[in-house]
Amino acid sequence: MSAAGCLLSEDQFWCSICLDVFTDPVALPCGHSYCKNCITQHWDVNTPCQCPMCKEVFKQRPELRVNTFISEMAAQFRKSLIDPVDNLEDRMCKKHNKPLELFCKTDQVCVCLLCTVLDHKPHDFVPLEEASEGKKRRVKIQELKESVEVSREEADRETADGVRVHRSSYEGSVSRAVAQLEETLSKEMKKLCADLELKRVQQFEVDVTLDPDTANPELILSDDGKQVKHGDVEKNLPDKPERFSPAVCVLGKQSLSTGRFYYEVQVKGKTDWDLGVARESINRKELITLCPENGYWTVVLRNENEYIAAAGPAVCLSLKSRPQKVGVFVDYEEGLVSFYDVDAAALIYSYTDCSFTEKLYPYLSPYLNDGGKNSSPLIISPVSHTD
Repeated sequence: MSAAGCLLSEDQFWCSICLDVFTDPVALPCGHSYCKNCITQHWDVNTPCQCPMCKEVFKQRPELRVNTFISEMAAQFRKSLIDPVDNLEDRMCKKHNKPLELFCKTDQVCVCLLCTVLDHKPHDFVPLEEASEGKKRRVKIQELKESVEVSREEADRETADGVRVHRSSYEGSVSRAVAQLEETLSKEMKKLCADLELKRVQQFEVDVTLDPDTANPELILSDDGKQVKHGDVEKNLPDKPERFSPAVCVLGKQSLSTGRFYYEVQVKGKTDWDLGVARESINRKELITLCPENGYWTVVLRNENEYIAAAGPAVCLSLKSRPQKVGVFVDYEEGLVSFYDVDAAALIYSYTDCSFTEKLYPYLSPYLNDGGKNSSPLIISPVSHTD
């Protein structure tokens, strides 16, 4: 298990030497990554052998191996910057002679309305105007890159003292503007990468409904099984083996024993809640101590603004904003459970290297009503697939 930031590398998917998305990315022993050709050429003309960013010196040139995971993610990111409308000879479908009005996200091609019911019937579509958002991203990043290159050229010129400034010395007073521009570029690309990562996991959405047979008698479930809140009064329900008591929680009907799944829950207006997944064999007839050892992988909210990963020991989380909707993603084979602030497209926390040996179920607790202060329900929401 580890803290947040597990899915996306903090080094991002761009090379600080060529200022472009990674091609054959390699990581140095210090942790910084570069295109393989970029760092190789840099070391061929510069001594000693050191990292251009942190300046750590290596006694021997490190063996460079391409990081396949970062390479794949960089390829997806590069793909997201492509405008599907670019290079179209016209806006007509060659097969059906109809206007190209939609973009098929499944096959990454422009299609007409007739294509959606014949050749791409079960696929996911967005209007071409929405799909063209990648062009705006590409233009913005290109403008930032050009600004950095201009500042680099200025830093390479003779200073007033006649001393030439080395191209790689961005951190000095002469290159402060370069560092600021590179930081802006890094932040922009980091946001785009976070958006891309959230959209990737959202592809594994499961239509979760709550299982009333597992719900604590004090909980109130909506008829469609999509909402749950605490009702203060215990209902007279049969004490089934699968029912939680005294813990005020409920499981989803859907289970996972292989592959991946993802679901989202609206938490707006609440002061306390629990969200995550639980294994099938958990003890449902005693007070719960949330932790992976007991079969729970969760993130919780307490006292309106205290976010905690119940990792055993608990990990206090520092979030930039209060999530209104939380996404929960599980990769069974990878042993991964991740939580996202959906609106901010930000990773909240990840449990990694988990060992799953039985079925996992969505786990939700609206927590106690608290005299009406925490009366808002948890609402399982459909994923909004937008670009």
